[in-house]
Amino acid sequence: MEVKYRKNAESVTVYVSGELDECSFSATKDILDKLIYDNANSKKFIFDLSGVSFMDSTGIGLLIGRYKKLKHFNIPSYISGASVATEKVLQLAGIYTIMPKF
Repeated sequence: MEVKYRKNAESVTVYVSGELDECSFSATKDILDKLIYDNANSKKFIFDLSGVSFMDSTGIGLLIGRYKKLKHFNIPSYISGASVATEKVLQLAGIYTIMPKF
């Protein structure tokens, strides 16, 4: 799992690549939480999942947890670039009701 980000005046875009599952959960969570706290004045967070090759329910839990942290700071969060397989998991979980597509 690899996490990179790009920041501008309006938003933070987080680029996640690799497998988003139980094996990568802890390290990814720590990285994302630090990004959120370090950028708590941002106007929006965009999670670009174009590099995610596999996601299971643990990945959904990770996204929901980051959504809750961002909501605490009143920062909207969005998802972009999901592959067909990842898109199916996200739709089944109903994630787009809280984190719309960007």
